[in-house]
Amino acid sequence: MTRSLSNVLVGLLGLAYLTAPALAQSQEVKPKPPMYSYVANWQVARANWPDLEKSTAPIAALMQKSVDDGTLVGYGDDTTLVHTADGATNDTWWSSMSLAGIIKVLEQARTSTDPHSAALNTAKHWDHLWVSRYYNWKPGSKKGAYTWASDYKLKESASNDDLDDLSQRFIVPLLEKLFADGHLIEYEIDTLAVHTNAPGEFSIVMIAPTPEDLDVVRAAISAAGKEHPLALQAFGSLTEGSGHRDDLAKTNATFK
Repeated sequence: MTRSLSNVLVGLLGLAYLTAPALAQSQEVKPKPPMYSYVANWQVARANWPDLEKSTAPIAALMQKSVDDGTLVGYGDDTTLVHTADGATNDTWWSSMSLAGIIKVLEQARTSTDPHSAALNTAKHWDHLWVSRYYNWKPGSKKGAYTWASDYKLKESASNDDLDDLSQRFIVPLLEKLFADGHLIEYEIDTLAVHTNAPGEFSIVMIAPTPEDLDVVRAAISAAGKEHPLALQAFGSLTEGSGHRDDLAKTNATFK
């Protein structure tokens, strides 16, 4: 992408090492209990999208029941808006405060889907299991929201302690401000709980209620980056530039 949110977000993260002391004093951030998120990705032919919706409808009912009984804290589905040649077109996800909750719903979901679904049986499929210690959400349901997820990879010389430092000192305070102002309905900073990809990958996920809110988020990040031009250099010392990717999707989400 050219001069997109991804470029600006790089500056935002690197800014942590330049502004950390002041931010840490004004707003202390501590890790929360681990929240696990399972994401089932699908690459479905466009002609099969109506069948996909029909085939996965029983899963939505299962997810709502699991939120109601406390097994899950959230669930939803995404439709990709910016496609790649080999990427997902759709996904279904759910979050729990335990691995047991994730697995319980996974096993139930597998028996709830239509085994004869043309959409699912012919689709390329892969899963990810993430864990987050930095997150927040607004309870309730939202249809037609927008998710921006930015994936990064730490250099071998960096550590999870560096990611904690970035999260606590700058990323979370900024996202919390956007969250409090109503421009985000959920955010999380994820690392892989099961390393189906190489270790060191992390993802910053933000769900905004409208496209206009995405513009506000982008403007806030851009302003922070312009005030601190050395941010790119600081962030670059921790991450592999070739490991960065963005995803933009339309989202239906429910949180407890």
